[in-house]
Amino acid sequence: MNLPLGYRDRREAGRVLASVLMDRDLGRDPFVLGLPRGGVPVAAEVAEAVGAPLDVFIVRKIGLPEEPELAMGSLASGGVLLLDRELIARARISPGEVEEQTQREWSELARREELYRPGRPPLDLRRRNVVLIDDGLATGYSLRAAIAALRRMGCARISAGVPVGAVETCAMIEREVDLLVCPRQPRHFRSVGEWYEDFSATDDSEVIACLARAGNPEAGIAGKGAGS
Repeated sequence: MNLPLGYRDRREAGRVLASVLMDRDLGRDPFVLGLPRGGVPVAAEVAEAVGAPLDVFIVRKIGLPEEPELAMGSLASGGVLLLDRELIARARISPGEVEEQTQREWSELARREELYRPGRPPLDLRRRNVVLIDDGLATGYSLRAAIAALRRMGCARISAGVPVGAVETCAMIEREVDLLVCPRQPRHFRSVGEWYEDFSATDDSEVIACLARAGNPEAGIAGKGAGS
């Protein structure tokens, strides 16, 4: 397959990713989960292509106080918390600062659960074959938190798909899932965004629209007028 050097946007990336995933064993009746926000438009294309239901699985990166884009940990639905203790010690982040950042992200996770899945019960993924989708892999902390949470839930099989990722991170994630599909693993990787022409932020309304189009009408109704 001739793969593009980069992607026009997340939807094109999702279509390319779907074309690869369709040739792989995802297990019986797979359930596609997008990581909000940016992973959801990618996941919507995958779910449509493989004929699978779509939902969100919410994770939050815990950034360093002075460098919020650098993850010192992550958390996920289901109560999973991962912390990079080595980085926290190296950056001399106090326990109080870690707790403050963590509680802030738990609050945001709860807000998104209510916004994206209004009135719906928690996902029951016991013995299900799930496919986790994000728009790219840099440190991998968000995806690792989601994988840990899904393992705790008792999923039968966990596959993961990302359009682009750092080689070292892909190798790490590959050891934690049953299947990892990443069409582009460039040798020189600085950020996910550099591999997209349009990597503009995905807002809440786009996530809600993707879920509504995939057959979650409650999300579309509750999300009218929602912003970032």
